[in-house]
Amino acid sequence: MTRVFSRAFAGASAALCLLAAGMQAHAQASWPARPIRLVVGFAPGGTTDVMARTMSQVLTEALGQSVIVDNKPGASGNVAAQEVIKAAPDGYTLLVAPTSVETANPSLFKASFHPAKDMTAVGAVGRSAMYVVSKNALDVKDAKGLVAYGKANPGKLSYASAGTGTPPHLAAELFKQQTGIFATHIPYRGAAPALQDVMAGQVDYVFDPGIAFPHIRTNKVKLLGVASSKRSPFFPDTPTLAEQGIEGAEMDIWFGVWAPNGISPEVIARLNRELARALVQPAIVKRFADLGAEPAPMDAVAFRKLLDDEGKVLTALIKDRKVSVD
Repeated sequence: MTRVFSRAFAGASAALCLLAAGMQAHAQASWPARPIRLVVGFAPGGTTDVMARTMSQVLTEALGQSVIVDNKPGASGNVAAQEVIKAAPDGYTLLVAPTSVETANPSLFKASFHPAKDMTAVGAVGRSAMYVVSKNALDVKDAKGLVAYGKANPGKLSYASAGTGTPPHLAAELFKQQTGIFATHIPYRGAAPALQDVMAGQVDYVFDPGIAFPHIRTNKVKLLGVASSKRSPFFPDTPTLAEQGIEGAEMDIWFGVWAPNGISPEVIARLNRELARALVQPAIVKRFADLGAEPAPMDAVAFRKLLDDEGKVLTALIKDRKVSVD
């Protein structure tokens, strides 16, 4: 009797599993059937938030369902990442974040999860170059001159950042590592106050993610170089660091989308198709340009390689420079 019951129970369990799998496949095939939530780990008004809201508008039209932004700031994106990790892998909860949430945060924060293992990378959506910007009173004309000044005046330079462990801070540390200069780090709570004190002459320079554009154009600060592999379309006459003889110091800020593990490959492919179509629209290109960024759609495979490569660089950098948020 027990054996018969066991067989019946096993058969029922198998049938239920098949039914659940069938229901999940049907749900994914009809995706999206309800609103989608984009979780952002930063406060409203910042670059990541504006990018997410820009994408939410075009995705709402393309997918025929509301796409809403949900801000969950804290721990440089870790709070938002943890919420997405715990969500159902059905394509209705996604993370929009800078790549540092995966490539830098695990080396900076003690957390119960690891984004590279506990989330699925969906694709990249944009990039922003970093710009070396100095106060006007600093007697240098370019990044090469900044390095020469730092070597001739050891201990005198200071630089601002958007906060310890943020991409602008790590870019500045990479610059110091590759050039051998010393500069005192002055962390701020955001890129705006960091830039403000450079403009006021309180700090010598900053690696700026793009908010300094209007102040560069009105000569309130000096643009010394572009910390990217190519010249900026916004300042095409300004040479990159490599063009100034400073090799290995480029660091772009990339932004992308992640999902809970187990998300359907078909949903990932659909998301990337719609994003690729949306990100070439002139209105979107202009909105990103307002942020100092460029649309840069990238599928899951290419995005995964980008994350792996960046993660190796930043993990080694954080260890070498003894960067800590504690």
